[in-house]
Amino acid sequence: MGKIKTHKASAKRFSVTGTGKVKFNHCHHRHNLGLKTQKRKRHLRTGAIMSESMAPNIRRMIQK
Repeated sequence: MGKIKTHKASAKRFSVTGTGKVKFNHCHHRHNLGLKTQKRKRHLRTGAIMSESMAPNIRRMIQK
């Protein structure tokens, strides 16, 4: 029986919490930060939880 390989790019970007939710960091926080407001940058610093409709796809890619 074949096995599904882990999608390494997704494994670096997403992680699964203890309750099974998929956690990720926001994008757009690398460069051109002088153009963004403090409020926008502050909100981009925090992590986020993937929506329940997309979470099964991510879980399948990272095998958790």
